[in-house]
Amino acid sequence: MTPTPLYMTKSDLARRHIQGMILSGQARPGARITTREVSEALGISETPIREAIRALAADGWVELQSHVGAVVAHFGGEQITEIYALRSLIGALAMELSGPTYDEARLAKIDANIEASKAAVAERDVQTYMRLNNEFHTLLCDTPASQWCYKILTSLRSQTAIHQGFAAVPQRLAESLAEHCGIRDAVRARDFAKAAELIRAHEHAAGVALINELAVSRPAAPSGER
Repeated sequence: MTPTPLYMTKSDLARRHIQGMILSGQARPGARITTREVSEALGISETPIREAIRALAADGWVELQSHVGAVVAHFGGEQITEIYALRSLIGALAMELSGPTYDEARLAKIDANIEASKAAVAERDVQTYMRLNNEFHTLLCDTPASQWCYKILTSLRSQTAIHQGFAAVPQRLAESLAEHCGIRDAVRARDFAKAAELIRAHEHAAGVALINELAVSRPAAPSGER
């Protein structure tokens, strides 16, 4: 997990606040993010908030629209399919690069993550499982052998976090955990090719579930609109 920095600039503070608004569902895709709203919430000037918004736009969290300002990014099915396809390919590559470097300490952390995830699924604790899910994937790919993969995956995961992840598809919890167990078992068996294959299938299943849920939850367009 990425540690919280000991010192945060005002821009960092604004960035985290806006990300929190998005991840909590307070600001949904398409919602406008105003500098005044953030300024009032944090008690800071609007200048570092504008800097934070530009950084979030560069990372895909928000879009800057003429005459509107910053709005929470929204992706359609095609974009989500592409993002998850990239996640599957890069995640598999990270597994092939990183797997042989795993020591017993990392494997023990993966085992502990699986056990904690089982408890979260049993309690239907979506927020805890989301945190553990991120930790699981970080344990797999945040190694000296796959730092570029890790950086790219972190960016890609932020894009799908905008759509609330498991909060949008809580029915995926048990399936996701079972897939994690399969990946862990392949890693424990030192079969990294199989682990990479399972990661590809895992990301594909997650993408399909999210796309299907968004298709169901998105209201139909009025007659005559496309």
